[in-house]
Amino acid sequence: MSEPRPSPGADTRSGPAAASPASEVDAAGAPAPRNRGRRRRRLIAAALAVLLAAFCATTARLFMFPARGMPAHVDAIVMLGGRGDRFHEALQLAYQRRARYLAISLGSSFPGPGPRGSRPVFRCGPPIPGVTVLCFAPDPATTQGEAEETGRLAAKYHWHSVALVTITPQASRARLRVKRCFSGQVYVMTGSLPAYAWPYEIAYEWAATIKALVFQRSC
Repeated sequence: MSEPRPSPGADTRSGPAAASPASEVDAAGAPAPRNRGRRRRRLIAAALAVLLAAFCATTARLFMFPARGMPAHVDAIVMLGGRGDRFHEALQLAYQRRARYLAISLGSSFPGPGPRGSRPVFRCGPPIPGVTVLCFAPDPATTQGEAEETGRLAAKYHWHSVALVTITPQASRARLRVKRCFSGQVYVMTGSLPAYAWPYEIAYEWAATIKALVFQRSC
């Protein structure tokens, strides 16, 4: 007896191989593990991209393009210590009679009148007609110490507004610190900073800002 011939188009495969077209889904109709892994990787990549974008936007807002500026006149100009050309910025504002007081933090050093190449020395600003120049040594010699001393000077001399002079990456944190110790208006002006110093300063300010927000939340 002859065996029946298969009809055209019929699948003559048998056994496990016949189930291969359905290998993309499991018995319950769910995606295969390979598809689930691909989807998970896409979700992780998308989440990382969102986090990176948020990090870059926050960095730009806080440390590269912070709010800056001051009115025509304030009660005092307060120069915070540190790198950058903040000293000359503070002197320029004082010579323009933008405030009656100029307070200079000795938390950093400035070139003295010694021979070229000599070590920097601590010095205060020059006499400025019509401006009272004050110099103070913050304790501790940090932005926190400078904020505390600003609050004390403001209470002593009855300041109601101050313009801080610092560098751009420090502007947001300086404003935060001083506002905790001084109830008046706080403005920020910035001096120039060498291009090579920006990466370090931004990284430092990230760590210092987290410290100010999480661990040191009072004056």
